[in-house]
Amino acid sequence: MKKCQVIFQPSGRRGEVTEGKTILESSRELGVEIESICGEKRTCGKCRVKLEPGSFERYGITSLAEHLSPFTEEEGKFISDTKRADGYRLGCAAQIRGDVLIFVPEESRGGSQVVRKAATRRSIELKPAIALYFLELPPPTFHDLLGDFERLSRALSETYHLPALEIDHLALLKLPSALRKGEWKVTVATWMEKEILDIRPGKVEEVYGLAIDIGTTTVAGYLCNLLTGELVATETMMNPQVTYGEDVMSRISYASSTPEGLEKIHGAIIDGLNQLIENVTRKNGLSPEDILELTMVGNTVMHHLLLKIPPQYLGLAPFPPAIHRSIDVKARELGLGVHRSANVHVLPLEAGFVGADNVGVLIAEQPHQQEDMVLIIDVGTNGELVMGNKKRLLSASCATGPALEGAHITFGMRAAPGAIERIKIDPETFEVRFKVVGKDAWNTERKNLEAKGICGSGIIDGIAELYRAGLVEKSGRFARENRSARFRVSNGSPEFVIAWKEETSIGKDITISQHDVRNVQLAKGALYTGAKLMMKRLGIEKLDKVILAGAFGSTIDPEEALVLGMFPDCDLENVLAVGNAAGDGARMALLNKDKRLEAEDISRQVEYIELTIEKEFQNEFMGSMSIPHATDSFPHLEGIVREEILKQ
Repeated sequence: MKKCQVIFQPSGRRGEVTEGKTILESSRELGVEIESICGEKRTCGKCRVKLEPGSFERYGITSLAEHLSPFTEEEGKFISDTKRADGYRLGCAAQIRGDVLIFVPEESRGGSQVVRKAATRRSIELKPAIALYFLELPPPTFHDLLGDFERLSRALSETYHLPALEIDHLALLKLPSALRKGEWKVTVATWMEKEILDIRPGKVEEVYGLAIDIGTTTVAGYLCNLLTGELVATETMMNPQVTYGEDVMSRISYASSTPEGLEKIHGAIIDGLNQLIENVTRKNGLSPEDILELTMVGNTVMHHLLLKIPPQYLGLAPFPPAIHRSIDVKARELGLGVHRSANVHVLPLEAGFVGADNVGVLIAEQPHQQEDMVLIIDVGTNGELVMGNKKRLLSASCATGPALEGAHITFGMRAAPGAIERIKIDPETFEVRFKVVGKDAWNTERKNLEAKGICGSGIIDGIAELYRAGLVEKSGRFARENRSARFRVSNGSPEFVIAWKEETSIGKDITISQHDVRNVQLAKGALYTGAKLMMKRLGIEKLDKVILAGAFGSTIDPEEALVLGMFPDCDLENVLAVGNAAGDGARMALLNKDKRLEAEDISRQVEYIELTIEKEFQNEFMGSMSIPHATDSFPHLEGIVREEILKQ
């Protein structure tokens, strides 16, 4: 029977399935949960998915509508003509007849992605750009015919000593009715003491803002009360742009070379943000209209795609962005469904692929105010590094690829329920203990945890544990004399069984293969090489502190990361996970306008290094591929890794 390549997004799962199987059957085979409550009788419409057409070089496939069976009458009951034109199908009805890339919308996902981007508790001085002023105005008379806006401006100046303000055009349109509806008692919302954004009848005592971190893979929004500083809620989602490529270079390629590619990929993030805005306000008894300001961070490519700036030159050396400084733009110009006069503040970029998200990390963690020599790693699809202290700061970006998030791993998946996230291997018996996302117990405590695959933190644990147990050598090769019953050779390639098929929900063993080890070595080697070259540039021999930032960084076991060699040797007591520092920086800029000035200043002070043109890059990279490193010493691993293994 013919085999077809099927790729599911945003889970990142992929594999070969037999021609003729439905999308729903294929999803189960590959461990992707799609909602279906009618038992595949085509009566619920819950399994709606979207075929993404086009040539996807990254995956080596061409996905076409004709690679699915013809649209059926049953599907027409649940899918409008517009949605049908966009590629929507019912997973239970559409049969696979060729290679396809399938996007599973949020509402159709049976096991939602776990996006760990909770805000960190931080002390933030409250000084928002949005301010509310309550006024009681004298109504006009035949002796006082001053225009409504001039009357308002005079009152703001006399009561609050504000300078002359501009007024947003849409705010001006509602001004006359707001004044009269409130019987000349109104609340005025101003931005940066420069512009009037809104006039509301009566006294209003609440106004809200939203800080958003647009990651390559995930998006997080932080809803805040701008008058109290309270974090009202956090809302997360997968970045819908993953359909067009899992990494930044794939998205640059799609936006630049596909007809209407930029329009589609920009529209995807705007639609996603609008859904996030709708969700977070509705859940908290608010309306999107209550949001008067947004701050946003993201890497350089996410920044350009958000603003619909053609990104093709970011893919060409020397990778210059279209703009470095911060940008203020009306939400309506971007198509965002918040208050129509709301402002969007996008933090500045540093250089190359080190973007506004890294600037958010800087204003949150403040390495420029520390004496200690600090390395900050924001681990994600694109790894970003900052190193230094108050005297000097360097930054760099390295293409870690999506392997550390579970992609390009045989049984890799993102951190959804069922993903193995913790692994321990007994160095004597080689027996495996593991935990999965969504369950507190280890597999040794509970018979079947229904594992589906391995996410990023699990793959780091697994390879580090294989090395500690002597099952994988320093070079990354599986040991020739492997005494474990879990070790085997499949299709000519060595692999190690993490979960037997009886412990999984996919009916097959979950393994770590030689191919998986190599992919993780490439990713971790890029991070280590970046750090090593930065240390040489600064003329230092050791680090005082390592900070793991980002949602992924907060889930990594620091000890396992050091064993693997994701960063140079450091006292484990000084290796800290700080959560989503980029999102925290966006929130700080939302609540304190002075942080925006600090962001502008520090973004221009940081020295950017383009790692790939460093003379020693290749030599350092080759050494960094070894576990933990070919030649560098790791005194803080003594007693953690057996001496005969550490000194191979």
